[in-house]
Amino acid sequence: MSKVTIDRRSLLRLGAGAVAATTAMKATISSAQAKVVLKATDVHPLGYPTVEAVVRMGKKLEEATKGRISIQMYPSMQLGGEKEMIEQAQLGALQIARISVGPMGPLVPEFNVFNLPFVFRDVAHMEKVIDGPIGSELLDKLTKHPTAGLVGLCYMNAGVRNVYNSKKPITKVEDLKGLKIRMMGNPLFVDTMNSLGGNGVAMGFDQLINAMQTGVVDGAENNEPSYESGQHYRYAKFYSKTGHLMIPEILVFSKRTFDGMSKDDQELILKTAKEAQLEQRKLWYEREQESLKKMLEAGVVVNEVTDREAFQAAVKPVWEKHGAAHKALIDRIAAVN
Repeated sequence: MSKVTIDRRSLLRLGAGAVAATTAMKATISSAQAKVVLKATDVHPLGYPTVEAVVRMGKKLEEATKGRISIQMYPSMQLGGEKEMIEQAQLGALQIARISVGPMGPLVPEFNVFNLPFVFRDVAHMEKVIDGPIGSELLDKLTKHPTAGLVGLCYMNAGVRNVYNSKKPITKVEDLKGLKIRMMGNPLFVDTMNSLGGNGVAMGFDQLINAMQTGVVDGAENNEPSYESGQHYRYAKFYSKTGHLMIPEILVFSKRTFDGMSKDDQELILKTAKEAQLEQRKLWYEREQESLKKMLEAGVVVNEVTDREAFQAAVKPVWEKHGAAHKALIDRIAAVN
């Protein structure tokens, strides 16, 4: 698929027309008979679990409203990377975006707790946290944030993040020394990689392949489906299961658009989003297994990391720097069984 790059000037042009566009959309949405096409976007391709879940959400909306509300999906970074997606949703230029919790930390500091390395014991623990009161509270904080301009609809699974690179397998902390590893654009993630001895490089997902091709970075860290679907194994064949991060993702909705919808339509959006969360989770587990199989068939060298305690000890400074202000929330997460 072709990739459409959106530069800063394009975003400014979007911003200039955002108020008029939003006013027009509000007028359209207020009419019970008018058709509403909600623009949705994701960095991943069609068929990827997060994309497929939103496509299915759109079909449910169409069925429930007899075609009045539908979703038009723009996958594969057609509307830019996550940074651009957030900005466009805030402007009302698009309505639905699947965003990692990573970039949400600067908006809602409590989300940075989800971003801490090894904060979740395992995937089951993470799911209990995001499905329970803690997850709901943080989504509510995002929705009520005075300047975020986003409605937090639901969480989506994103598996376990592991380091991959073009040089060698990572079996111990010392193996990361000197490796340039792409991290999401949040200082916490850069600090995490630096604490492990690597060189964390903040960079958008949309810039990663070029950076690996040109040697700007030696690799990155992500889950199996992202690594496989993005064909990152072409440039970094060593995939090491460090399991350092387990970051849920969020489906967000443009507050500009949401505020212009009827209460019934708002409730329908929230309901179908929660259903999409559960569907995505099932799709996710299936895709993880498929991706791992494809990785091995492509010649990827996959290795387990057994000395997890050494990795946990190395990131203690990150906890002290980024977690100290949220000790009560961290304790609540640890208490979830």
